[in-house]
Amino acid sequence: MNVSEAVATRRTVRAFLDKPVDQAVLRRVLEKAQNAPSGGNTQPWNATVITGEPLAKLLADVAAILPEGPARHKPEYHIYPPELDGAYAERRKGVGEAMYAALEIPRDNKMGRLMWFAKNFQAFGAPVLMLIHTPRYMGRPQWSDIGMWLQTVCLLLREEGLDSCPQEAWAIYQEQIRAVVNIPEDHIFFCGMGIGWRDPDAPVNQFPVPRAPLDEAIRWEGF
Repeated sequence: MNVSEAVATRRTVRAFLDKPVDQAVLRRVLEKAQNAPSGGNTQPWNATVITGEPLAKLLADVAAILPEGPARHKPEYHIYPPELDGAYAERRKGVGEAMYAALEIPRDNKMGRLMWFAKNFQAFGAPVLMLIHTPRYMGRPQWSDIGMWLQTVCLLLREEGLDSCPQEAWAIYQEQIRAVVNIPEDHIFFCGMGIGWRDPDAPVNQFPVPRAPLDEAIRWEGF
């Protein structure tokens, strides 16, 4: 698979097969991803990769408090800007509605949508969950470096035939995550990423996710 194919076939996968992932494959991916760019070569990404019993414990701990709702949410940053509006807000809403349409869960089925949202915290059935964090003093440039590293990981996973689901949603349960994995107190928890084998038959892995036209995002000068 070349880079263009990896980019074209990568998507946020929300249904995984019940099939383990070889640690040797993950090590190969993450070793290659160390070549991702970062300002001043700081390489500000840190992660713990869990499966088996640690993953089962985390999912069970979160499931136990999930019914308490927002009272137990303690993210350390805004997952979306409170002032998100315009095309950015429309894109967020649009992909959500497209997903629920593929799942045949209408807007008035609030319980159905809540039950689906809860699958975030089952990692959508992924057999592996990567938990990403960085020192609290790191600034926006370093967070963008982490994003470039994560994209590199996503594309290398596609090269191996694997898929991923980057999940900032996990930030709301950073306390429960810290109880399971050793994240230093002077680090901020950023996101999780489910890793595994895509279920090709799941409707949630098939609906179209449109991208903005190039000229809406890019200006050209001097050409």
